[in-house]
Amino acid sequence: MQSYRTAPKIHTRRPTALIVLAGIVGFASTAHASEIDTLLFGSLDAGGDTFLTLGAKVGLTSLAQEGFVALATVGGGRRAESGADGPRARYTVAAAALAGHQWFFDWGVVAAYAGLETTSEMLIAGPTRDALPTRFGLRLHGEVWARPTAATLLQATAVAGSARDSLWARLAWGYRLWETYLGPEAALYTDATGYAKWSLGLHGTDFALGRYSLRASVGLQTESRRARACPYVTLSVWSPL
Repeated sequence: MQSYRTAPKIHTRRPTALIVLAGIVGFASTAHASEIDTLLFGSLDAGGDTFLTLGAKVGLTSLAQEGFVALATVGGGRRAESGADGPRARYTVAAAALAGHQWFFDWGVVAAYAGLETTSEMLIAGPTRDALPTRFGLRLHGEVWARPTAATLLQATAVAGSARDSLWARLAWGYRLWETYLGPEAALYTDATGYAKWSLGLHGTDFALGRYSLRASVGLQTESRRARACPYVTLSVWSPL
């Protein structure tokens, strides 16, 4: 099992990507294993807001080798806000289709992607529903999975998108115990609405349940519009197709 397989926390989304994702998975399932390698993944982030992401990572050769990689994600979520007329909820559906390359070194793996993203949102305040225009933009996504020593893992991810002028970044360190990396993590998210959140917690990465690999995180999260920190939980699952 590769130590550097992504458990993407990749923020992404929407009907367009559903088509892209279905096409990628369908093509992968009919191709010979030596021709294409596919990793399916999903993640659930629950805290001050909630977001669910599903996706696929596809390599024209083995994902355990250096080369071209495609990434497609789709998801949706909800967060509470305070508007001019009082409390409201913002529902988001989003998607992205990216292409990039991964490089393997003695110390770890670096991956970089670029592509398109789209986002649709609706604001709900009591009986009032306000559908916002669908936005399209560019997305940049970078990852580093490094092993400073044989027993440690350092992982960094950054995702920037122009559809919502958003930025999400995560940094985590782990020490290997019982085939799992355990340690601290910190993450940041911000977008053009003025919303921002910071989180600090503990994670367990790359523990296995059958053919599935998982990452679980727990900690405290602070949002720009909340006076107090609240707990958060993140669960990511990935498995080869």
